[in-house]
Amino acid sequence: MLTVGDSFPDFSLTAVKAGPEGLGGPGVSFTEINSATDEGKWKIVFFWPKDFTFVCPTEIAAFAKLSGEFADRDAVVYGVSTDSEFVHLNWRVYNDDIRDLSIPMLADVKRELSGALGILDKEAGVPLRATFIVDPNGTIQWASVNGLNVGRNPQEVLRVLDALQTDELCPCNWEKGKDVLKPQELFSKAA
Repeated sequence: MLTVGDSFPDFSLTAVKAGPEGLGGPGVSFTEINSATDEGKWKIVFFWPKDFTFVCPTEIAAFAKLSGEFADRDAVVYGVSTDSEFVHLNWRVYNDDIRDLSIPMLADVKRELSGALGILDKEAGVPLRATFIVDPNGTIQWASVNGLNVGRNPQEVLRVLDALQTDELCPCNWEKGKDVLKPQELFSKAA
């Protein structure tokens, strides 16, 4: 699996657009998103195993609820599974929790991106619940993977993004607005 310090793989995937445009039907609902889309921004890329399941929509909706906070931090959120864009669209139409989704749903049907990242479950052949924070230079700065049956915490992803963007030493459970560690001050107090 690719991890911190690795370059996020180049990709080009069809996606269901965010917002009401995503519900316009097959002729207008889709767009291409690739490595250069949203260039210069932080990217939160999270994967779920399958559409029309139970844990997945809870996570997708939770990431979408925070999309404005991610945008305030100059970050975009991409949700990805190996289902097709047509399945994504149908799922949005029929699931109240994600119908008005404010983030795009990318279709990695050939498993090229999830395979390059090394996050495919060995038995099920679907993506694990992997999340990546990618800096504006395309370098992975944080990676987290859960098994297929355990949802993740998007609020924690936001907290980690805040910490990464300080470019400082952030202690355990650090939150935005709290003090960061200053080693020179710690050493001077000890002397």
